[in-house]
Parts: sequence; C-alpha cells; structure tokens
Amino acid sequence: MRIALAHKRLNLSGGTERVLYRTAEGLRDMGYEVHIFCGEFTVPVPTGTFGHRLPYVAWPRTARLLSFSLLAPWAISRHRCDVVMSFDRMVSQDIFRSGGGPHRVFIRKMGQTGTVWQRLWYRISTYHRCLLAIEKRQMSRRGSKKIIAVCQEGRQEIINTYGVPEERVEVLYNGVDLERFHPRRREEVRLPVRERFGIAADTPVVLFVGTGFRRKGLDRLLVLWKSEKFKDICLLVVGNDNRLSHYRRRWARKEIIFVGPQLTVEDYYGAADLLVLPSIQESFGNVALEAMASGVPVITVPGVGAVEHVDEYLRQGLLTHPEDRGELESKILQFLNRDRWDDLSRSARQVAEKYTWEKYFAGLDRIINQVAK
Repeated sequence: MRIALAHKRLNLSGGTERVLYRTAEGLRDMGYEVHIFCGEFTVPVPTGTFGHRLPYVAWPRTARLLSFSLLAPWAISRHRCDVVMSFDRMVSQDIFRSGGGPHRVFIRKMGQTGTVWQRLWYRISTYHRCLLAIEKRQMSRRGSKKIIAVCQEGRQEIINTYGVPEERVEVLYNGVDLERFHPRRREEVRLPVRERFGIAADTPVVLFVGTGFRRKGLDRLLVLWKSEKFKDICLLVVGNDNRLSHYRRRWARKEIIFVGPQLTVEDYYGAADLLVLPSIQESFGNVALEAMASGVPVITVPGVGAVEHVDEYLRQGLLTHPEDRGELESKILQFLNRDRWDDLSRSARQVAEKYTWEKYFAGLDRIINQVAK
C-alpha cells in the first residue's frame, strides 16, 4: 500500500517532525511504500522512502500556512497514494494527526494568561483567523476521514470544539526510544555535561525542555528563582524561542543557564535531577516521556498524554493549579528530596516502558487499513 506523509518541513528539531520521521521508518519496515511530502527538507528522508518537495511559500507565515494547506493536497493527489496522513494543517487528507490539540483551544488558553493586547492580537490576526478557518475544514468529514489525537484530553477538546463524532477521533500515544533514553546514560554524561556549564556534581539541576517558552510555561518557572530557596538550584533551559536573546538578558544569573536547541537532548536528561514542564497548553509532551525513560521524574500539567498512565507516586508531580507559584515551588522542592529520588526515578522508567513504538505502529496500521477500506 502506498502511504503519503505530509508536513511543512522534514527535520529532527521538533517533536512533531521527529514523530513524522519515526512514522516513516516504521511504516517502511512494515512493508508500506512510504512517500514523504514536505515544503522543505533539512535532513535526508529515511532510507527506503521517497521524498517529494511541495509548492510552498516560506515567508511570511500567513503565506506559508495558506500555500501549504491549499496546494499540498492537490500536489499529493497527483501521486495516487492509497492513504494520505497529514501531520500539519491541510484542507484535505485521509488521516489528520493532531499533535497539539485544537488551535481554538490554544488561543483561549494563551489569552487567559496574556495581556489585553495579546488577546486582541489573537482576535484580529490574519494568521490566526486563517488557521482557524483551515482547522474547521480539517475537522469536518470533507477535510479528514479519521483524526488521531495524542492524549485523551486532546481527543475530548476536538469532539467538544468542533462536534466531531466520537468514532472519528482515536487516541494514539507516541512511543519512545527506550535505549536512547535510558537511566544508564546518567553515569556516562552527568559529570561531563555539568562540567561544561560549571555546575557542581552535587548541585540539584532542574531541566526545562521546549520550543516556544511562553506556551511551555517557562515564565511560570523562572519567577521561582527570585526566591532564596532556589539560590542553590540550577535551572537548565534547553530549546528555542523567538525571544531567546531577551530571556538571556532578562534572566542573566549564574544559576539559570540557557543552552539553546540541542540535538543530543538525552545528555541533558542524564545531567538533570528533575524535568519541569508547567505548560499553558500541552498535548502529549514528548519531552516528559523522554525524561521518564531516562529515569528523570517529571512535574507537569494534567492532561499530558505522556503522564496519563503514571502511578500514584508520580501523580504527585501533576500540578492542580499550574499558575500557582506556591504549588509549583512546593512540588519542585519535594521531588528534589534525595531520600525520595531513587524511588521516583524507578517509577518514572517503569511508566515510560508502557509507551512503545510497537504499540504505536500496531494502532496506526489498524487505522490505515480502516481508512483504506
């Protein structure tokens, strides 16, 4: 069977892009003929798959959105694929994988924590209005036959926001590479990574990993370092943001380190004692799953797919009120308690082992065949 996988770009820097790449590899190994359609390629397509460059206007972002969503389905149709699976905004596809939940919900959540001017911008922005129009079409029966959500909360948001029948939306959890992200790496990389940034071996390290700092909740986290309780705790920020230079100037202090985007993110899990992801809007949370696979306990918001199956011990890391500074501070200090850390680390790894790529591909294979029929 010939399968088309589509996204604006093929790279390995974003969570969705990495899942796309892994999906191409897995479907290839299952015997599918895999064709990858993107507007730009920054890495070669996986061996044994076929890459096709789509019509695409890279700038400005509204033109990028419209050119891809409108032209990609037409260009893909010329290759006569049996099933088209999109990881991005397109007006027509057979399967749409919603990696971040409805954009309408994202705007509402960001508006609740933003200024009046930010809320006004979301309302009048041409880009956001176009995206919402495309999303509405994408959620309709004309736009897609099947929708894949990455967590139960995301599935319910799609159903509630757009009135999509329940049978059209399925939850399919991402997998994790249990060898690349493994607790044994802690012994190999903990000291070298810390030495690179001048962090003492016994200093507690809180890790933040994400792109788009405000949406991922970094602002909620940074304010804690104004407290004397955190003067001996290091915050390691991995990831990128349009305002990265602003964050570096605003929070220039020795205990907060911005390292920028990193391809070997597994090394930073190995150097850390705790991952904190207090996101304003989050669906699956690949970084949370990668951290747990590495034996690193996680504090994050409820509804994240990667922590839907945590045990009662790790459930203490779910924030009841993510905007509550006192709650976030209390949980971080509890999870950094050295007497509890070994048990938390062991529990985190056990949870991550439930999320395998084998389960992901078994579910995807079933969905593809349902749609093909």
